[in-house]
Amino acid sequence: MPVEFIGLIRTKPASELNSPTGSLGDDIIDPAYVREFAKAHEDGDFDKVLIGYSSSSPDGLTVASFAAAATERLGFLIAHRPGFVAPTLAARKAATLDHFTNGRIAIHIITGGSDADQQKDGDWLDHDNRYRRTDEYLEIVRRVWTSDTPFDYEGEFYRVKDAFSAVKPLQKPHIPIYFGGASGPAVTVGAKHSNVYALWGEPIAAVKERIAQVKAALLPGRSIRFSVSLRPILGKTEQEAWEKAHNILARIQELRGGVKVAPAARPQAVGSQRLLDFAANSEVYDKRLWTPIAAATGAAGNTTALVGTPEQVAEALVDYYDAGVTTLLVRGFDPLQDAIDYGREVIPLVRAEVARRERQAVAVG
Repeated sequence: MPVEFIGLIRTKPASELNSPTGSLGDDIIDPAYVREFAKAHEDGDFDKVLIGYSSSSPDGLTVASFAAAATERLGFLIAHRPGFVAPTLAARKAATLDHFTNGRIAIHIITGGSDADQQKDGDWLDHDNRYRRTDEYLEIVRRVWTSDTPFDYEGEFYRVKDAFSAVKPLQKPHIPIYFGGASGPAVTVGAKHSNVYALWGEPIAAVKERIAQVKAALLPGRSIRFSVSLRPILGKTEQEAWEKAHNILARIQELRGGVKVAPAARPQAVGSQRLLDFAANSEVYDKRLWTPIAAATGAAGNTTALVGTPEQVAEALVDYYDAGVTTLLVRGFDPLQDAIDYGREVIPLVRAEVARRERQAVAVG
């Protein structure tokens, strides 16, 4: 299966290298930067870019609409947290944008791994209840997208009568649903509803275990694809790449005052906990999966890196493909320049190798 590349765009230049938390800070919307950032990904042959979500970040649908107007082919993976917009309204919003972008959007469902961030938007459900709500939410959204007749729904969290939308997604049967979450409840809901299940950058063996876990939860007849998120750090030589990686780590530690994450400060998100456990056990896995930045940041988001030359990083990405991953989300610590470099130096190598393997498989078959 062809490999899909996803980048990430933000609304101003920001990363862990210029903010202790990687947050956007003040003056958070720079339209010219968004336009340039989106075009860089399109020129670099990315398939999509992720637009993230937090309780204080710009609205993803609006960002996607603006960036889509500045591009022609690039797709937009819009992070969406269920529970704050009615599922019927969310479905119509997304379907409308799907038409205006000529079918270039997908929705990334993030149920929420932090009680504190949820409560900023007035949500007081606990972790497991949030996933039960997400199950109902996605059931309604998918029916709004696909039902030719009005329908009723009565659940624990939502109740609708004669729900119907005249606007259906341009993409059929519906807009692709990506899904993130590492807990048991997340696996159950994601396996039921999503087209692509997103994993953070764990060692190959762990990724294989996660893939098997999700596949085991699939309903009969369902298939699903998998994504992994990584932070490549490139150098002309391997030594240069490792020097660059250690400089990035030093800068992050400097911004954070050299404070390491104490056990009491461990994040609620199971995915973050897993990354911290991997970091505690080893700095390097599979030759070049590097974990100290995850440890330094409390694994706030995808924070494990692949360190090496473009050829070495491409080889490592193909290893994930061999493990069953067909979507690779890559973003850098110098976001715009790294996106340009990935497009020039890494993506062509990975696509060429995957295509070669596909041709070989066809010839053998």
